[in-house]
Amino acid sequence: MALDPRWPLALFRGAAPIALGLMLWVAIAGGEQERHQTLKAQPEGNAAILADRRRHNELVMMALREAAQTDDNVSQRQVPWRK
Repeated sequence: MALDPRWPLALFRGAAPIALGLMLWVAIAGGEQERHQTLKAQPEGNAAILADRRRHNELVMMALREAAQTDDNVSQRQVPWRK
């Protein structure tokens, strides 16, 4: 039983996309660990900064809630709160 000469070409055509996908996956997975290390080193991990950011978000939400509940143009009035 002789092999058809087209088999090696067919195997190569089938294996090439799989090999390319595997190489891309390995390249991205290696960079993922570095990205996690960079994110851990960011100052946003500090509890004081997170508390300050939460307070700021609360103030913004209060202003948005007040703007939604009134018919006045709240963008033109003086803002009593500061960041």
